Amino acid sequence: MSKYRVLIEADDEKGLVHKVSSIFYHYDLNILSNSEYVDNENNKFFMRSVVDGDVNQKELKDSILSVLPKKSSVKVIDPKKKNIIIMATKELHALGDILIRHEADELEANILAVISNYDILESLVLKFGIPYITISPEGLDRSQHEQKIIKCIDDFENVDYIVLAKYMRILTPRFVETYENKIINIHHSFLPAFIGANPYKQAYDRGVKIIGATAHFVNNNLDEGPIIAQEVIHVDHAYSWKDMQRSGKDVEKVVLSRALKLALEDRIFVFANKTVIF
Repeated sequence: MSKYRVLIEADDEKGLVHKVSSIFYHYDLNILSNSEYVDNENNKFFMRSVVDGDVNQKELKDSILSVLPKKSSVKVIDPKKKNIIIMATKELHALGDILIRHEADELEANILAVISNYDILESLVLKFGIPYITISPEGLDRSQHEQKIIKCIDDFENVDYIVLAKYMRILTPRFVETYENKIINIHHSFLPAFIGANPYKQAYDRGVKIIGATAHFVNNNLDEGPIIAQEVIHVDHAYSWKDMQRSGKDVEKVVLSRALKLALEDRIFVFANKTVIF
């Protein structure tokens, strides 16, 4: 018996759950879990099912498409570890957390490599037996540097996600478009507030009472991509901005790992710069 994740996005109409469930029954598939959501404003239907049984994936997909409205999207996914590449710069907290979770087999992922523009984190990464690749920007403009990174990534087969674990360089539109909805970033602020440089200093200057972190897919608007996960913690007047920053790092690493887990488990739909998460 095999297990499959079935992801459906379609224009909403009556009876979709019944139609899809009937297809599962026809193929003698057992529904292990099922989640649906209707975006009434955009008349969009989203469904994530986990089923088990013996079936040809393409045949199942075609059968489901045949009962859905035109221009629907169906994915039938055989759950297995996805391939990811992590990009980092100098900070180790977010990267280290992912490496530890990977070592503990908590993530459905193969970490193919860590790519960085510095060699500062190399000794940490090599302790986990993962390749570390330094691509220095020295003597290169942004486009040339990114071209070298793209070539490096493309040397690996079937990269599912690129994780920016505090990678502190703004990506060009070309890079983002090359890996659309595949780049997951952690931002050290509760977006959309306090975007840009040193949000903790901005938060301190405003006397905020909560700080947080946001994991999101990267698009060509700085820190404005579809949000995957967020978390906050309470602070008070006794915190300096550096205290906030230290506490914020704990939130950042938890939120990034949570977002990555959701992606690896195929729980995210992206639509209209927003996410639907099951």
